[in-house]
Amino acid sequence: MRLYYHKIQNTGKVIVVNHMNIQKIRESFLQLATQLKKVIVGKSDQIEKTLVCLLADGHLLLEDMPGVGKTTLASALARAIGGDFSRIQFTADLLPSDVLGTRIYRRQTEDFEFIKGAIFANVVLADELNRAPPKTQSALLQAMNEFAVSVEKQHIELARPFMVIATQNPKGFHGTYPLPESQRDRFMMRISLGYPDEDSEVEILRKNMAPAAENVIQSFLNLNDVVSAQKHVHSIQVAEPVLRYIGRLMTSIRRHEEVELPVSPRGSIALLRASQALAFYRGLEWVSIDTIKEIAPEVLAHRIGLRGVSLHGGEGARNDWLSGEILQRVDVE
Repeated sequence: MRLYYHKIQNTGKVIVVNHMNIQKIRESFLQLATQLKKVIVGKSDQIEKTLVCLLADGHLLLEDMPGVGKTTLASALARAIGGDFSRIQFTADLLPSDVLGTRIYRRQTEDFEFIKGAIFANVVLADELNRAPPKTQSALLQAMNEFAVSVEKQHIELARPFMVIATQNPKGFHGTYPLPESQRDRFMMRISLGYPDEDSEVEILRKNMAPAAENVIQSFLNLNDVVSAQKHVHSIQVAEPVLRYIGRLMTSIRRHEEVELPVSPRGSIALLRASQALAFYRGLEWVSIDTIKEIAPEVLAHRIGLRGVSLHGGEGARNDWLSGEILQRVDVE
């Protein structure tokens, strides 16, 4: 029997998970996907990629028009894993202390007390992130990269699992600020829900004749299950030829004459982790090159700057370029 020893951060607890339990957790993720597909109608692929991002211990950027279900997806996900959910509405007057928290003086104790900000949750929805000025946007960087925050020399670890799901209005909306490249790079994946087709639209209308669907979603997992699955993802095998393929892919992108801003090593590591998570989600114990190709557009496209294509727009152009120009031409050895 294969055993996995996982230490739950900030608790000191060590849980032992055998192979059978890991498989049950994976099946729970599949059941969760089925339930989320009933809430977010017609978006099966996007829901699966969201769960893959969670399994890979990453953060997700949703770029879409308002009203297509981004907030519903984030809140339903938090409820399904039994976690705390926090929604931060990013506006022009939002301060970094509103996100991270602040220290206030308590007269009764004659001491300062730290009041936690909205970042202290398992799933944090950073709604309309590009409406806040860069100083406030940057308040998320340490939390997303280190899973901790520093406030007035006080270093505080965040509870795990921790996932930021940020929504971003498309380029051209009034009052928006482009996300800096350093912040876009912190998001493991970027997806777009898009508008529903006609049949899905009718199904949405039918569901909204009854109470909101996300309020009745079941909790299939607990936080320890999610952490165990995230730890197990690291054990998914990646053979040397697959690692070499990722290396050739990165080199091809960086040397291409149309690329102005290439992918950093953080991007290649994100591609590796997301591929391992996708393999686990599919019930595989190894990563194939097809797995890499399937997940690469969501992981890499938002990190690439093409000449003549804005980094903060033209997502479809970068996806098409990556899928056609690079993924189809890099040799598989």
